[in-house]
Amino acid sequence: MFEGLRLQHWRTQVRADGIVVLTLDRADQNVNALSRGVLDELSALVERLAIEKPKGAVFISGKAAGFIPGADIKGFEGIHARGETFDWIRSGQLLFDRVSKLPFPTVAAIHGHCMGGGTELSLACRYRIASSADNTRIGLPEVKLGIYPGWGGSVRAPKLLGAPAAFDLMLTGRSLRASQARAIGLVDKVVEGPLLEDAAIEMAKKGTSRPLKQRLTAWATNTWPARQVLANMMVKQVSRKARKEHYPAPFAMIETWRRNGVANVGKALMAEAKAVSKLATGPTAMNLVRVFLLMERLKGLGGKDGGGMPLPGIHHVHVVGAGVMGGDIAAWAAFRGFTVTLQDREMKFIEPALKRADEFYAKKIKDEAKRAETRARLVADVEGSGVAKADLVIEAIFENAEAKHALFQKAEATLKPGAILATNTSSIALEILREGRVDPPRFAGLHFFNPVALMPLVEIVQHDGLDAETTRRLAAFCKAIDKLPVPVAGTPGFLVNRILAPYMQEAITLFREGVPGAVIDKAALKFGMPMGPIELVDTVGLDVAASVGKIMAAFHGQPLPEGLTVEDGKRGKKDGQGLYTWENGKAVKPEVPADYKAPEDLEDRLILPLVNEAVSCLHDGTVADADLLDAGVIFGTGFAPFRGGPIAHARAEGAAKLKAKLEALAEKHGDRFKPRPGWELL
Repeated sequence: MFEGLRLQHWRTQVRADGIVVLTLDRADQNVNALSRGVLDELSALVERLAIEKPKGAVFISGKAAGFIPGADIKGFEGIHARGETFDWIRSGQLLFDRVSKLPFPTVAAIHGHCMGGGTELSLACRYRIASSADNTRIGLPEVKLGIYPGWGGSVRAPKLLGAPAAFDLMLTGRSLRASQARAIGLVDKVVEGPLLEDAAIEMAKKGTSRPLKQRLTAWATNTWPARQVLANMMVKQVSRKARKEHYPAPFAMIETWRRNGVANVGKALMAEAKAVSKLATGPTAMNLVRVFLLMERLKGLGGKDGGGMPLPGIHHVHVVGAGVMGGDIAAWAAFRGFTVTLQDREMKFIEPALKRADEFYAKKIKDEAKRAETRARLVADVEGSGVAKADLVIEAIFENAEAKHALFQKAEATLKPGAILATNTSSIALEILREGRVDPPRFAGLHFFNPVALMPLVEIVQHDGLDAETTRRLAAFCKAIDKLPVPVAGTPGFLVNRILAPYMQEAITLFREGVPGAVIDKAALKFGMPMGPIELVDTVGLDVAASVGKIMAAFHGQPLPEGLTVEDGKRGKKDGQGLYTWENGKAVKPEVPADYKAPEDLEDRLILPLVNEAVSCLHDGTVADADLLDAGVIFGTGFAPFRGGPIAHARAEGAAKLKAKLEALAEKHGDRFKPRPGWELL
């Protein structure tokens, strides 16, 4: 049947019962990302299938990692540069459309990850069956790249599932477990992993029927009247979370469906191709693709998948300091499979951390036995006996150099050979903290961000006495706990806090000048920040902001804003009172008078100090290059991802233009706005 085809990525099996099994096993890759080569071979296979007309066909993966994670994102930039975006989208559409029109049953047998183009291929099949394994995840996450499903997914998903379920999947970009996918009709059957191929072959022979309710919902929600009502509802929902000018993809997807529906598949596919190709070549998608590639680069610092940790490996982690940061670092490391001992002066200081860990595990781990196993890996250790057993000791006490020096001296007396001593300091220069270290090559900063469970970035803070092998081991540890490592220089504030400090300090200055906090926050949100700076200061805590601010103000030779003063019981969110009043964990922002007019230069005063400091960090070598800087700031602060990071933003806006704005601000408001060294290099 497939004679003469030279296949690198697909294996074929023509069974005696007339069923063909097509196994995707992309050559020289750990995952089955859909490259041009993979799709070209699939096209040739589909052509043969259409001619030979077997009894049925099963699409399955030969990779342990999963089915298909989506298109090969690394090729996107080249496709755009060659002006081939529409043709690339259209060719994928037409290929999957040919799959959908094969005159015999086709089955997608899904295990592990099935995302984007993988899910779109499965939707082009007549049936879908999934493994019940824990790692099975099915989704259409394209909105996270500034586009939406463009190989027929935005047409076939609503047609199959009904609009509400399909758009919930596509607009959120979330992934579903096999059972969840079965519940909404995205897969027809769920079986245990070892039975997957046999069950898929059986389904190709006998087929299956969809529940009447699912079929009626799919029809009813795609009628013209339903589309008009549902589209308006969805636009309102999306608008609460995203601005159309920042993230146009969800709005474009809703509008394309509202106008075209799914009944005329050919018409709907062409509308999809036109809309997605326009989005893909726009600045938001190009920046979000860049952010995705930056994330992959940071993951790569931890070593290749399956390569394990550089020796000696890290198995036992000891955390000193059971406050919010230390306790949550310990809980997270145990959650990711490490043995963890947690030390503080008395048990009463450790107990709140253990309670938070229990609450976190209860939310994240539904299986009681696995939850108990995880909790057993987190052990209270008042005496500090875990130091001698640990491969990695993390100090997470309060920001005081003398106290940290005393702790390091005591810990180093019992550290085993090869163990790493790390500090979670947020601002103190490592040149200060490394003084007197017994083994400086194995002393580094490992700076986490709050909340630990949600913030993806960890700064690996370096100094000139650090061993490169230690950096590699720490990067591998970050990868093992599902964090993104970025190596940074050990200067005050490192990267993220150094860049955030002038932004937050200028916000405080504006606040004390009388600009309402809600107005300041609104300006930041309009730019694309995830949270306004006044709310952020309260969330971090005025005490923490003041502590970091003093160090950074001294570093820049500038006074600390008067507003960063700390009063007892008024430290921000944790006290229920700060710059705002807090109720039920939410800031209560005073109403802004209707006739209030914000300063014309408000956005520039907020954002340009941050960009100015980013340029300075690049000039000083705080990170190795502009890409790492942008990645660190995006993943460490949430800096408007659609803008690609502060350096990408400066280049897009024009370095000369922004430098001139800073000079004008300096003349009007003071020397703190003077352009820092490095602008001439952009």
